[in-house]
Amino acid sequence: MGKIDTLRQFIYLNYMLFTRFAHVFLQTETEKPSKDSIFFQDGVRRIDFILSYTDDNAKDWKKKQEWREAFEANLKKEGMELELSVRRPYFVKIHAPWEVLVKYADMLKVKVPFMPSDFPSSRRSKVEWLLKPFRLPEHIMNPEPDCFTTTFDKERIDFFPIQDQDTFFPPSTRNRIVYHILSRCSYSNRDGSEKERKGIKQLLSNGTYTAAFPLHDYWMTLERYSLYHHWARFLSFYKEQPLDLVRKYYGEKIGLYFAWLGFYTEMLVGAAVVGLICFLFGVFTYKNNIWSKEICDPTIGGSIVMCPLCDVNCTYWKLSSTCASSWQSHLFDNSATVFFAIFMGIWVTLFLEFWKRRQAQLGYEWDLVDFEEEQQLLQLRPEYEMKCKHRRRNPITQEMEPYMPITSKFARTCLSSATVLFWVALIIACIIGVIAYRLAAYAAFAKIMKDSPTSQLQFVGPLITPQLATSITASFLNFIIIMILNVVYERVAIWITDKEIPKTHMEYENRLTMKMFLFQFVNFYSACFYVAFFKGKFVGYPGHYTYMFGGWRKLRNEECAPGGCLMELTTQLVIIMVGKQLCGNIQEVLLPWLRNLWGRHKAHSPGSIYCRWEQDHDLQALSQLGLFYEYLEMVIQFGFITLFVASFPLAPLLALFNNIVEVRVDAWKFTTQLRRPVAAKAHSIGAWEEILNGVAVLSVVTNAFIVAFTSDMIPRLVYYYVYRPGDAPTMEGYIANSLSIFKISDFPPNDTSIRSEKPGRIFVRCKYRDYRYPPGHENQYSHSLQFWHILAAKLAFIIIMEHVVFIVKFFVAWMIPDIPEEVTARIKRERYHTQKKLHHYELEKLSALIFTTEHEVCLLDVLLQSDLYCLNIYYNLAVCTAG
Repeated sequence: MGKIDTLRQFIYLNYMLFTRFAHVFLQTETEKPSKDSIFFQDGVRRIDFILSYTDDNAKDWKKKQEWREAFEANLKKEGMELELSVRRPYFVKIHAPWEVLVKYADMLKVKVPFMPSDFPSSRRSKVEWLLKPFRLPEHIMNPEPDCFTTTFDKERIDFFPIQDQDTFFPPSTRNRIVYHILSRCSYSNRDGSEKERKGIKQLLSNGTYTAAFPLHDYWMTLERYSLYHHWARFLSFYKEQPLDLVRKYYGEKIGLYFAWLGFYTEMLVGAAVVGLICFLFGVFTYKNNIWSKEICDPTIGGSIVMCPLCDVNCTYWKLSSTCASSWQSHLFDNSATVFFAIFMGIWVTLFLEFWKRRQAQLGYEWDLVDFEEEQQLLQLRPEYEMKCKHRRRNPITQEMEPYMPITSKFARTCLSSATVLFWVALIIACIIGVIAYRLAAYAAFAKIMKDSPTSQLQFVGPLITPQLATSITASFLNFIIIMILNVVYERVAIWITDKEIPKTHMEYENRLTMKMFLFQFVNFYSACFYVAFFKGKFVGYPGHYTYMFGGWRKLRNEECAPGGCLMELTTQLVIIMVGKQLCGNIQEVLLPWLRNLWGRHKAHSPGSIYCRWEQDHDLQALSQLGLFYEYLEMVIQFGFITLFVASFPLAPLLALFNNIVEVRVDAWKFTTQLRRPVAAKAHSIGAWEEILNGVAVLSVVTNAFIVAFTSDMIPRLVYYYVYRPGDAPTMEGYIANSLSIFKISDFPPNDTSIRSEKPGRIFVRCKYRDYRYPPGHENQYSHSLQFWHILAAKLAFIIIMEHVVFIVKFFVAWMIPDIPEEVTARIKRERYHTQKKLHHYELEKLSALIFTTEHEVCLLDVLLQSDLYCLNIYYNLAVCTAG
């Protein structure tokens, strides 16, 4: 394999040299730059970064021009080379020469290879032939030979095997270095008449420049073409991802996102298979559902009259009307539900633990082992350096550095926490407002539609109900509120995080991520939490219903649909997951494509050369929160398949299908529709890892409560083992046992429910779902002993399930080490070779220095004094050196 890799590198280097010389030759012959050129006019210097601006007639145009001139002058002082295009919009092409790259590679502690790795390659699996259809070619999966790396040091530049200065630092490293310089370059007036201003971020926000981005490689280059052909096409959905090539082209941060997304998708396969088996268990036991048979039986369910579900203009109804929903709920509410809830609690632990191992392996392969310390020490945010006026001596480096006093940090943290809590409270208030609207609107629509002509329409008449009208209008109102709050809160979260002045880029992203996720958590999951744990739980009983706000406005607490709250939760999950994921993928494909199509049509004039930088300028930019929303979409999905999976075992299967498409959609978008983002390093997925751990722990609790309080699993088990009639193991009679009786004459005189029936239809009593003593009992309408038995069983089940799952989770986490043994051995081997190689390098330099010094001294002594002794030493040294 070593000879093949060497041959491949030789072919690739010759291809690049041929392309470069062909480009120079064509440019010399035609005096016209190629539209795909990524070089300056001389065809030699590579364009590492592009700045664009327009020469508008705004009032502050002169000020912006001064800032641009100052900024570009300071860039030249840093050693950068600039070239300006003469067409509008104007483009400033930036090239970082070798000297600048060497200086900042040393400053940023960039890791570079110094010798080939001698560690044996991983053993091939015995079933490798089964995985061959899913594999990519070796040169795509491993675009670079495996080498040991160490931190670059400009004082030891001859220590590194530098064959070509133009290709020694890859483009991703080059644009990261250039962006580091742009982020810290000043653009203040030269006369010092204003406070110091610096950073390309400020120049972009005030409109001095309209865009700043590195260039994509043109299509026929090896890397971008390989990414598109083997990764971004949907026909490659069953293939593995070329993560090393993604990292080489886009940087470690984006590479880690796709690595996590791919690993998450692979782990979903097991969960989807088990969930499908549990669903099929419900299908195969469909006809053995005795309680559903009783509901559908005309002599049992057809004879049971149920009490009204609301106060005004509501009717009594027959239990048999819930026949269809009862059969449907059995598909998800069966004995396999408990097993699947426990399985998912263990699955999520396996997923997180194996991801830690995968992340550690990528951390070694991508030179991220010591990156966290380097991030904290070296990559301070320019805003932190500029706004923190206090200085103190670093105890490690003994250099003066900016810092924020504890009082200022405390005040900013308090302001941030108060603002976040206010917005979360505002969301909860909006949700309560929507619930109140549903309660009021249901009664209003029931009154309007009671004698409405729409109820007489054929086919659609039975579908136009107060429940449907209430659900549609409430969903529309909730959607508007969510969208408005989402847009406003995003700006508020960025503003709050900016006010906190985090020290490093990593700290800034983690804080912003936590704020945004807390908001989105309440925004997305609040409706599901309400249906699962609050709806139908505190409604009282006929004649003594519980009202929202203590009876103010007589808004009665909402009851579950006749089919039960679990089926309602399942329906809501299906709608949210399928609808949100389908719309999200369509939006991710269509919106960038249409915007880019319009941008190219508007910007490109026929007959002119459509240069590489113009092509990239017309693509969409990856926003500051671009990668955040990619993670958020998947983490919200992760919450749905873990927090509420007990109500819908097919959720992992739907997530698997979505993620297969999501990987290719994101790859296509990054490769063809977005400007090339600035390469950024990251040693992990950041705050998302802690969020996933928190969701995993919370999922055990929520699923235990769903099985205990939302489903009918525990009441059925209590009836089967304690309250069934006779000794025969049967569920017959469960429906009658689960209903309580209410005497209609016991309704209060001012209650309208008794007058809601049509003339001639008078019922003496009705039934409702609860465990209460019947009328005439000395404790009539109070909870029966069976209710307390069931409640005790529910609490016992929650405690047992939580303890069992948590014990297994902790045991699995303890058994699986976070870092694989092979990675640990590789790290030690690399450090050993680094020390050994540096030791030999220093000895060779020292020997050369001693020889050179004695050589010069002795030669001078011979010429001046004819010292035979020194001449003899010189001769011996020469002989030894020759030997």
